[in-house]
Amino acid sequence: MNGSVARPPAGLRLRIGVLALQGAFREHISFLARLGAEAREVRTARELEGLHGLVIPGGESTTMGLLMEAGRLVEPLRAFARNHPVFGTCAGLIMLAKATTERDQTMLGVLDVTVRRNAFGRQPRSFEAPVELYLGSGKPEMFHGIFIRAPWVEDIGYGVEVIARYSGRVVGVRQGNTLAVSFHPELGSDPKLHAYFLELVEASLS
Repeated sequence: MNGSVARPPAGLRLRIGVLALQGAFREHISFLARLGAEAREVRTARELEGLHGLVIPGGESTTMGLLMEAGRLVEPLRAFARNHPVFGTCAGLIMLAKATTERDQTMLGVLDVTVRRNAFGRQPRSFEAPVELYLGSGKPEMFHGIFIRAPWVEDIGYGVEVIARYSGRVVGVRQGNTLAVSFHPELGSDPKLHAYFLELVEASLS
């Protein structure tokens, strides 16, 4: 994986769902479409069928959990994430994690990390800053990170790889085919992380 634009197997266009309950799901769809994927909004369990991967965007994680419960999506999403590549951003990282440091909330629990919600401060302290990305090329690549009430990863479990750091804090991880970051790549202009995710999806099909 080197962060280059993903290419699906011959004759196959990657079908990627974007959970469309909250957050900048349209921006994720735009990025994925630019990279050649067929991106679809997902609001029901049935809409997960036939997908090769899924993006869980930002938003407010407690509210997102309640919406998942109301739509009977928790177990279908959990099952999908255990068997397919998933990319979570900001609140999506929280939803994928096994635990938070603050309080119990609905989580999918498929990523062996503990996260701290609003770790950098709430809305007035949202900011943009360069992030160090580690995508397998040896030296870190710089990426423009947009942090909005962002979490950070407080603790990682066995088999979890750190892929992004900011100011010494872990802000991006990968475990198998699960990828998650604290910031919002969909709000910037660099497709690197979306392309990297598509490479994970492509590799899962080979």
